[in-house]
Amino acid sequence: MKPDSFTQKRHFIITLGKLLHQFGATAYRLENHLKSVSRFLEIQASFVITPTSMTFVLFNIEDNQDYNFIVRVKPGDIDLGALSRTNELVDELASGQRTLAEAIERLNEIPNKPSPYSNFLTFLGFGASSGAFALLMHTSWNDVFWSTGIGFVVFLLVLWSEKSKGVANALEPLASIVAALFASAIAVIDPTINTPLVILSGIIVFIPGLSLTTGLSELAERNLLSGTAKIMDASMTMFKLFFGAVLGLTLGQLLWGTIERVEVATVPSWTAWIAVLILSMSLVIMFKARPRHAFWGVLCGFIAFGSSYWATTYVGVALSAFVGSFAVGIYSNLFARFLKAPATVVMLQGLVVLVPGSKVYIGLSSMVIGSEIVQTEQLGSQTFLIFMSLVAGLIFANVVIRPKSSL
Repeated sequence: MKPDSFTQKRHFIITLGKLLHQFGATAYRLENHLKSVSRFLEIQASFVITPTSMTFVLFNIEDNQDYNFIVRVKPGDIDLGALSRTNELVDELASGQRTLAEAIERLNEIPNKPSPYSNFLTFLGFGASSGAFALLMHTSWNDVFWSTGIGFVVFLLVLWSEKSKGVANALEPLASIVAALFASAIAVIDPTINTPLVILSGIIVFIPGLSLTTGLSELAERNLLSGTAKIMDASMTMFKLFFGAVLGLTLGQLLWGTIERVEVATVPSWTAWIAVLILSMSLVIMFKARPRHAFWGVLCGFIAFGSSYWATTYVGVALSAFVGSFAVGIYSNLFARFLKAPATVVMLQGLVVLVPGSKVYIGLSSMVIGSEIVQTEQLGSQTFLIFMSLVAGLIFANVVIRPKSSL
């Protein structure tokens, strides 16, 4: 059998890196994974990955030369199904089940594979996630109902953005403006709703709490360039969302006037468990996880919420995030060991339940316009401590149980 050429190996490594970035792999995990692949392909290589650029340096022993490849890319979207299939392909190549030529051919097919979930299911997922978040915030049933409806409207904007580059560039502030206008109009016919909370719930899919957590994780891993870029990008997204909400509320007040809110009873505390179930199932759809991993992803959501809920009694809200994150990290690493899939597949779904991105938005609202969406004491310091607790929990979990896969 003719040995694989350097050109083939180089093509595979570069294509693999570009696709994993496209599927939402974090920079430090992607760099480690590419180093691992390069080692078993017997190529000396180094990589620099950021959210918008990728640099590959590959050394060819045969002609004693370095080959550099630099490409500008767009920040990736999370596609857990494609990430899992790509990881499987690399395992098959490493175990000898596929030749390099077969792996390259298969690699090019993965991004063309359609999502396992239809547009209608994704539509339901957007609405359900908005309603589930409102339920988690311990608000009223009216808020849950209207938040779900606005979540459906936001998905229609997402569909529009796929066909219009202009809409895609302004999607976050546009979604906030539309959500705020709808919420203001709804308040006219239903004055019991908490308008700012309904807006936040409607646009919760855009709140970059996960990106902020990922950015801090990359800084903790000394991946300074990518970590800083992600935090700044997430901060800009938060400001765009908040600006859109303020503009939409102002337009709503001009159109329909200021409505005095009527207080109503909130939902029972046990409904939080139903909210976690709905939210976790919605994340399976929106993150495009493979159906065979759906149960494990939902279970991770319950582990995250249950462990942090239990720990709140003993260590408080902020440090309970450390316990939840630690439990998610342990569970994710065990999942990777026994089911031969990337730990990221379930980890992201558990972290979303814990990340306090919405608290950053609430803090902006309180600071800029003086409105409290929910009653929360020491919001700023608590939010920062929660973020750091999440990062620390994942780090300690990797110490206790070493991750099987670099993804």
